[in-house]
Amino acid sequence: MRKRLLDATVDCLVRYGYTGTTTTRVTELAGVTRGAQVHHFPTRADLVAATVRHLAALRVSLASDRVHAVRQAPDPLEAALDLLWEIHDGPVMWATMELWVAARTDPGLREQLVEAEPAARAALLELAGTAFGAHADEPRLRHVMDTALDTARGVRLLGLADPDPAELTARWKRAKADLRLLVAAVAAQVPDRINGAR
Repeated sequence: MRKRLLDATVDCLVRYGYTGTTTTRVTELAGVTRGAQVHHFPTRADLVAATVRHLAALRVSLASDRVHAVRQAPDPLEAALDLLWEIHDGPVMWATMELWVAARTDPGLREQLVEAEPAARAALLELAGTAFGAHADEPRLRHVMDTALDTARGVRLLGLADPDPAELTARWKRAKADLRLLVAAVAAQVPDRINGAR
């Protein structure tokens, strides 16, 4: 029941935005009674707070499911960058962006995000770092993956103003090529070269 309500909240955020995400709409989408919703989440604030954590966990789960494929890929760096791009697409990311934007003017929501986001970001970077194998703990390489994460998010955010998928993909390909150059430059400073950054 709890998961149904959280999934319905994500759906509601995607369809109606943050201001349009009401407990009435959520209960309708979840197919549950208002009483059931109140039992699990007494207020809208409780529901939104739980959704923040739910979305963070979903993003980490999306990456975790693919980490083995990244390790086994012929070009782990390419696979890791593509994974970051894919994670930042679809309903989970659009619902997350709704909350990020709303948090600018909603102190309670911002507090929830400040609490949940660092752990989710760290987990995504940890998973992306698998592309570097034995060098995954190298500080400069971790900074590059941080930049890659910021880049993927920024390009996706641009998609709100220019929703042409072909243009968005072209922007990401350009950014990815530059990220690979950055990795290669950093890799040159690491004793053993990094798989995928040659």
